[in-house]
Amino acid sequence: MHIVMNNFKIKIGREEEFEEVWRNRDSHLEGVPGFLDFHLIKGHTHSDHTMYASHSTWDSQESFYNWVHSESFRLAHKDAGKHSDLYLGPPHLVEYSVVI
Repeated sequence: MHIVMNNFKIKIGREEEFEEVWRNRDSHLEGVPGFLDFHLIKGHTHSDHTMYASHSTWDSQESFYNWVHSESFRLAHKDAGKHSDLYLGPPHLVEYSVVI
């Protein structure tokens, strides 16, 4: 199994707007081979931001990379810069492979 987390620093006071963007977006993940599940998770609030992560689970790293190079991925991310005013800096991608 392969876990992918994209970490976001969201400006204080913009959290609800950020969550609404994610709640209403079309992820284009339905039916993607190897995709298992997705969660948007909220972390701690710091002096200037609140941490969030998009958390997706895949059957393999190969399945995730196949999606990254697909039309579904392009469609899911076509408006990614539209809400850049919510973020403190770019997202940070982290990948994990399950070992146990």
